[in-house]
Amino acid sequence: MRSLTSLGETVGALLKERGETVAVSESSTGGLVSAALLAVPGASAYFMGAGVIYTHPARKALLGVRLVDHPGVRSSSEPYAVLAAEAIRTKLDTTWGLAETGAAGPTGNRYGDAAGHTCVAVAGPVQRRFTLETGSSDREANMWRFVEATLAELEAALRAAG
Repeated sequence: MRSLTSLGETVGALLKERGETVAVSESSTGGLVSAALLAVPGASAYFMGAGVIYTHPARKALLGVRLVDHPGVRSSSEPYAVLAAEAIRTKLDTTWGLAETGAAGPTGNRYGDAAGHTCVAVAGPVQRRFTLETGSSDREANMWRFVEATLAELEAALRAAG
């Protein structure tokens, strides 16, 4: 397993080099995306804040997102990840918003997604989103895979933005 610092160092270096900032909304990673970004020395130059959005009350209070205002959108979906990335970016006035939402395991979620399902979105100068299905019910292993995939997606967006 990679260290938190090694997971966040490439993205941290790119953000620092460009003078850009990021805010994070995560759920099934439980704060590990934020921890990886914060493990890098000098993170205060680019990390503006985050929320672990694990419940409906947290979503409402921290993101200000009400799904009733977005018919057909549900948690643990790409459209929801996009909403969360845009909301956290707007709330914290950052260059980039990063969101992860899924089901780490050992069981699936109430929406019918299997364990090992996550959706990730990046909002900013480049927009990206994807779904990852690990096929595993190992909660901790999924959490680490989700973190790696989430940070890789942010890195890809940063590189695409030039």
